Amino acid sequence: MKSVRLCAPGDLQIQDEPIPVAGKGEKLIRVKAVGICGSDLHWFSEGAIGDAKLNQPLVLGHEFAGETEEGQRVAIDPAISCGHCEFCEHGHPNLCSNMFFAGHGETDGALREYMAWPEKCLFPIPDSFSAADGAMLEPLGVAIHTVDLGHLKAGMTVGIFGCGPIGLLIIQLAKLSGAAHIVATDKLHHRVEAAKSLGADYAILVAGKQGDGEIRSATGGRGVDVAFEAAGEQETVDDAFAAVLPGGKVILAGIPNDDVTSFSASTARRKGLTIKLVRRMKHTYPRAIELVQSGKVDVSSLITHRFPLEQVSDAFRLAARRDGLKIMMEL
Repeated sequence: MKSVRLCAPGDLQIQDEPIPVAGKGEKLIRVKAVGICGSDLHWFSEGAIGDAKLNQPLVLGHEFAGETEEGQRVAIDPAISCGHCEFCEHGHPNLCSNMFFAGHGETDGALREYMAWPEKCLFPIPDSFSAADGAMLEPLGVAIHTVDLGHLKAGMTVGIFGCGPIGLLIIQLAKLSGAAHIVATDKLHHRVEAAKSLGADYAILVAGKQGDGEIRSATGGRGVDVAFEAAGEQETVDDAFAAVLPGGKVILAGIPNDDVTSFSASTARRKGLTIKLVRRMKHTYPRAIELVQSGKVDVSSLITHRFPLEQVSDAFRLAARRDGLKIMMEL
C-alpha cells in the first residue's frame, strides 16, 4: 500500500509499505478521505506541535473516514483512550493519561491506503454522506466540544476570533444554540465571506490590526458574553480578551506556533473572566452525525480543495498558505 510519511519539516515522502494486520478488537480500514488540519500543518512546518517533537518519520492525518473489509462506511475517532485511568473513569476521555492519537507522536495517522484501528472508534455513517463528509465529523466534534465548554444560552452575544474550519463550525453551532448576535473576525477576506454565509451577523476583516473597536461597535458597546478564539495567534487572543464583557468566558481552541499563549492578567482579573482551553473532544461523533444528517450543520461547503494522495505535497503547501478552507485528500 502507499503511505505518506513526514520525514522532516516540509518533507513528505510517499512510500510503499505492507498492509497492516488488524489485531484483537481492531478492524482493517480502507481509508477514503483525510482532511488536513491546522495541527497537521504544525507538524509539516515545524516538525512539532507544542512539546511533541518529530522523532521518527510519521504518517499524519486524524480527520478521516473509510470502509471496513465488510463494506461498512465509517467515520473514525482518531483518539484511543484507555478507558480505565482516573480521567476516563470521570468522563473525560479527551484527557486520558494513556491516550494514543492518530498522526501524533509515535502513532501513525491516516494518510495511507489502509490502517488498523480499534472497532470502538468506528462510527457508521449514512449512505447520504460522502467520505469527505465523514472526515469532517472530526473537526465538527472538536467544535461541538468547544461550544459545550462555553455553556451558551439563548440570547447571548458570541464572538468567534478566527474563521478557519473550526471557527466556521462554531458559528453554525452558536446559531443553533440560540445566540442572538454572532460576531466573527479574521484576517482573510474569503474566510470573512464564509463566516457571513454560515450565520455570522457581523463578520469583520481585521487585516492585521486589532478589531476590538469594530466588535464593540457591532455589539452596541457591550462586548460579547462568550469569546471563542480559534486561530492560535496572539492578536486573536488579545481581541478575544478585550471584547468579552465582565463575567464572561474566553474559550481558547487555537494552537499557537510557539507553544505560548499570553493575556493581560489585569484585564482577565478585573473582568472576572472564566478561561477554558479545548483539548480535542469527548464522545461527540453521534451528535455530529445527527447534525449533518439533519441538515442543521453544513460541512460540505467548507471543503474548498480536493487532492489525490499523489499530490499530497501540493495539498500541504496550499493549506499552509491558508488559500482555502478545508483541504481534503481523497484516496
